[in-house]
Amino acid sequence: MTQFNGSKLRELRNEKQLSIAKLSTISDVSTGLISQIERDLVVPSALILFRLAQALETDMYAFFEDTPPEDTPIIRKGSHSLLTAQENGCIHKILCPDNPGRMLDFVELTLKKGCSYDYRPSFAQGETCGYVTQGTLQVTVKGRVYTLQEGDSITLDSTLPHQCKNTSDTDSVSVWVMTPKYF
Repeated sequence: MTQFNGSKLRELRNEKQLSIAKLSTISDVSTGLISQIERDLVVPSALILFRLAQALETDMYAFFEDTPPEDTPIIRKGSHSLLTAQENGCIHKILCPDNPGRMLDFVELTLKKGCSYDYRPSFAQGETCGYVTQGTLQVTVKGRVYTLQEGDSITLDSTLPHQCKNTSDTDSVSVWVMTPKYF
């Protein structure tokens, strides 16, 4: 399993000859958060990582210790990249390899009991589809609340902000497919 590595962010920022302040301006991520990420004090959310990757003209795989080979369609069990945000009990497992030109992103979202994940879009079009494999997931879109049980699925317009919340007594696990690429 590959883990997020904050020093990779520092390396990429230095390669682009950007100060933390300049990267903050380009990515709309605070200087304090960038500093904490670079020192591995905080693991960023998928959205923050996406903004940083866009600002550095790379993708999320650049921030992990061992990036998967670019020419394989397979990621073997135990070698998926993980984004674990301890502060909100949210784990993103990246399920698709970093193949150039892919049109979809594929992630598994695990939320601990009572935890939530807020998604704020950063692109103009696309779709997001989710499928609950364990527990209960409450999805709120435009003030409307949808409660999904194990085996239920949902399709959303990716331009709409939405929140996923675990309302069950156990971990909530769901699988999401997104286009265009979030990460």
